[in-house]
Amino acid sequence: MLRPDYPITTARLLLRPFQPGDLDDVVAYRGLPEVNRYLFSEPYTRAEAEENLAKWIALREITEDGQWLTTAVTLDGRVIGEVDFSLRSEEHRQGEIGYIFHPAFRGRGYAREATEAMLKIGFEEFGLHRIVAECDVRNEPSWRLMERLGMRREAHLRHHTIFKGEWADCFVYAMLAGEHRNH
Repeated sequence: MLRPDYPITTARLLLRPFQPGDLDDVVAYRGLPEVNRYLFSEPYTRAEAEENLAKWIALREITEDGQWLTTAVTLDGRVIGEVDFSLRSEEHRQGEIGYIFHPAFRGRGYAREATEAMLKIGFEEFGLHRIVAECDVRNEPSWRLMERLGMRREAHLRHHTIFKGEWADCFVYAMLAGEHRNH
């Protein structure tokens, strides 16, 4: 069972489980076409946001491989994005991270700050050996963030999947526990 010790505080942010009162903030960023450009989802309607928010609230800990834990990233009490964490393999101590932020808060280091906190939890609290992150190769801000985090590009998967009606390439980045300690 993996459960972060909430709340998680960084220099400027508070990371915590989602709450029912976060619905308007979730709709504000997950409802935007530019946020969903490189996600498999389409912009959320209010009903879809409410449905997904209920799932995020219900899943407060990871109990088996493949589950995703979605953590609210807040600034001054407002949800500005999320950091997602999955246990790929408990046996092999492998995890995966992801992040989604409201465009109004990009370019200020918030995504890096929040994702660094989750990497630390993955390695130091959960005892993982390797954490990966993936993105569409066209999503330069995402893979640039992975590089700033100290993750290394391990693969460029060509025509990895059909994404929104066309073949898409994928970058795979990773970091090992020893690399995290030395970063």
